[in-house]
Amino acid sequence: MKRHGSLARLLAAVALPALVVTGTALPALAPVAQAQTQALPNVADLADKLLPAVVEISVESKVAGGPIPDMPQLPEDSPFKDFFDDFFKKRQGEGGGDRTVNSMGSGFIIDSSGVVVTNNHVVEGAESIEIRLHDGSTLKAELKGRDPKTDLAVLLVKPDKPLPTVPFGDSDTLRIGEWVMAIGNPFGLGGSVSLGIVSARNRDINAGPYDDFIQTDAAINKGNSGGPLFNLNGQVVGINTAIFSPTGGSVGIGFSVPANTARGVVDQLWKYGETRRGWLGVKVQTVTDDLAESIGLDKPRGALVADVTEGSPGKAAGVEPGDVIVEFNGKPIREMKELPRAVAETEIGKEVTLKALRKGKEVELKVAIGRLEDGEKQVAQEEAGKTQAAPATATLLGMTVSSVNDELRSKFGIDEKVNGAVVTEVAAEGVAADKGVTAGDVIMEAGGKPVVGASDVSDAMAAAEKGGKSSVLLLVSKGGKAGETRFIALKLK
Repeated sequence: MKRHGSLARLLAAVALPALVVTGTALPALAPVAQAQTQALPNVADLADKLLPAVVEISVESKVAGGPIPDMPQLPEDSPFKDFFDDFFKKRQGEGGGDRTVNSMGSGFIIDSSGVVVTNNHVVEGAESIEIRLHDGSTLKAELKGRDPKTDLAVLLVKPDKPLPTVPFGDSDTLRIGEWVMAIGNPFGLGGSVSLGIVSARNRDINAGPYDDFIQTDAAINKGNSGGPLFNLNGQVVGINTAIFSPTGGSVGIGFSVPANTARGVVDQLWKYGETRRGWLGVKVQTVTDDLAESIGLDKPRGALVADVTEGSPGKAAGVEPGDVIVEFNGKPIREMKELPRAVAETEIGKEVTLKALRKGKEVELKVAIGRLEDGEKQVAQEEAGKTQAAPATATLLGMTVSSVNDELRSKFGIDEKVNGAVVTEVAAEGVAADKGVTAGDVIMEAGGKPVVGASDVSDAMAAAEKGGKSSVLLLVSKGGKAGETRFIALKLK
């Protein structure tokens, strides 16, 4: 109340025609042209039309036996303790066995034969799934396919008659500030409608490799997961997936998978029961300001290749660590996260052209796209010959490095295929610590050249200084793990 009272007094003060400070009158503010008034949209007719195609989803699953959350505990001397203990023990399973858990979510029908779209996390681990239609009837559902990477799933039901459907729209045309409507089953209350706007686009919330969420303030709560986000033309522009909330309820920040991301995934799950994404076989990282300077870019752009998988399409095409991919299949790559999405959406087996910057020069490569699901099963990694470590040690830029030998490899748990100079100590306040370098990291390349021993790191830094560079580029294996490589740029002064 005090804050509101202060605000009212502040607004009243602003409305005064003049303000006097130390006896000097300031002129009144010129009137501001009134913005054209826009009425809030009436979505009653639209809601009537769309509600029948939105379903409630009930899931039954088994979880390992154990204490039930929030299980009441009675005092030892309570006459009812034995009764309560026996009751809840049966609920959680005798002898710690599995127990049944029920959960709820939302979904929507995209084909009248009975094809339903929802979230993967709604149906993951389900033993039985049931959907409730808007008219109150229920149908058993079969899980056709699911995709954890985009948190999407497709269900199939067998209705007695054609079901009402809703179409996908073009999420790329959405604008910040545009009205959208969410329909779902919040808190198990049944078909509920909420209205809001698109408050942001292209959000990365670290939910998966293809994050590109629509952010909305249309109320999304527990149970809304898997439900549709509509534009005012009645088209599905997003699938409601997550909320940001310290309380578990809506605070005005919800996230939806864009329809243009979902459409291809849903189509593959419907047809094949699995996804079939494109695969390049490279590990990429963001080009920061420091890295851009070290590489020789005028500004941060593209996707920096940190590693190339042995036997991958990228390896066959000649992609190398240190390349900065700036164009893929005719589309510019402005930032790192655009590349995985572009590759994933490419037809398997298609030959595409990618452009990369390599040591200041542009190279053009032809690559035949593989299948990601096959690539993930591929265990072959780039073979690197074992190098006998020299006993050299160097201290530079706030870290002490030593050539990898058997003793250090065992001490820090360094993978057999990782060679170079291992970081044995890092000063708490130094350039290396500022960049997240820790003991056990292995420097595999320095200044674009392979590192065999500690002296190679020193030589690379000396060469960078002599060349007038302000930083040196290092390829570092985090914790000495073969699959955890990244580039970092260390300031020389």
